[in-house]
Amino acid sequence: MTQDQVLTRLQEGNARFVDDKLDGQLQDSNRRNSLTSGQEPYAIILSCADSRVVPELAFDAGLGELFVIRVAGNIANSSSIASIEYAVANLGTGIIMVLGHESCGAVTAAMKGGDNGKNLNHLVEHITPAIQSAPEGASVNDVVKENARLTAKQLKDSSDIIRDAVSAGKVQIVPAFYHLGSGKVDILN
Repeated sequence: MTQDQVLTRLQEGNARFVDDKLDGQLQDSNRRNSLTSGQEPYAIILSCADSRVVPELAFDAGLGELFVIRVAGNIANSSSIASIEYAVANLGTGIIMVLGHESCGAVTAAMKGGDNGKNLNHLVEHITPAIQSAPEGASVNDVVKENARLTAKQLKDSSDIIRDAVSAGKVQIVPAFYHLGSGKVDILN
């Protein structure tokens, strides 16, 4: 599929999810068996670990269709970047979506500040640039959107593999925002 076809497929799957008309395809034993020799996901999704955001459902995708990396705040750390590099270099996946979501707890924690302990402090440090880049008085959701945009840029800036694939036109990075109530995903500029 071309990158435009992948984006259309994601949007069509999301429309089915929003309309409660999931087709549930590619989720049975035949599909599982067909994937034992390898995978060819059509999109990479860097998503938050929030239990309310499930990319496979939000895009009505079956087994083997999405390569999903989940980490609180959908941040680009060494492990998430390495996972994306693997998919870009070895699976030929042409779309990377950075999927932020409404009312993100990691972004909320970053905005509140304070000492959250070594590990959580490290995580929220990745969100600080979005807080600084957002307009003064920005809402949590505005910072979530800015975080998705900056993370998309960071993926390209932090990885030769991803940058080279983007430069060659083999990969497109797309920031997006998930609405908890409706399940709608907006592609961000």
